[in-house]
Amino acid sequence: MNNCEDHMGTRLQKISAARCVFRVFAIFSLSLVARPSLLCAQDQTSIPEEIEWTWEVRSQLADPKLPNVLLLGDSITRNYFPQVTKDLRGVANVYLLASSTSVGDPRLPRQIAEFSALQGVSFTVVHFNNGLHGWGYSEAQFKSSFPIFLQAIRALPGRGKLIWTTITPVKPEASNGASNSRIDARNAIARAFIEAERIPIDDQHALMIQHPDLYEDAFHFNKAGSAIMGAQAATIIRRALENSGHERPGKH
Repeated sequence: MNNCEDHMGTRLQKISAARCVFRVFAIFSLSLVARPSLLCAQDQTSIPEEIEWTWEVRSQLADPKLPNVLLLGDSITRNYFPQVTKDLRGVANVYLLASSTSVGDPRLPRQIAEFSALQGVSFTVVHFNNGLHGWGYSEAQFKSSFPIFLQAIRALPGRGKLIWTTITPVKPEASNGASNSRIDARNAIARAFIEAERIPIDDQHALMIQHPDLYEDAFHFNKAGSAIMGAQAATIIRRALENSGHERPGKH
């Protein structure tokens, strides 16, 4: 009798363990279905540049009564950030996340998530751009990774209104693999995703192609050029704030 009970107990333990393994497997399988982009990101490999950098700015005088706006991009965004901050003073608290990390680099979604956790605020509007770095990635890699980039932005707290900013042109002597033909290709790739999701576009490329005299180097524009870019960005952001019910300072 004892042997029988021991045998039955062993069988029950095995069945219980099997059920436990099945449940874990089922949960794990569901997580794979729900988060396919994370799996894709893990399969990618970073192609670092000679100099890598991240530049984050938190509004030091943030007014809790005002909506929060995030500018997310690279050094072009960083250069027009002061003008946007100036134009939206009293209208919104403006934050900046600028980085050399490109679409295609698995570090980028993590950087966005880490920035969000560090700041601890919700964003009413996210004005974002990427594509003037990461020339080691092909346009095919840029295309396959762009949805992952979009998902990381949509995961930011606040589920704010999004504004995509086109990649600006470079001078013919630009190095590191950058060229206007590749920029045009990346803009076309991004635009297809952006238009499919009906995200407004801030066409900084069309704006700055009219100002070839305002470059300070092969990639960047001088203060006058950055001011022009910032003014256009601020106008489009203000419009998005109005459409979200934040047309007056302090209104939520």
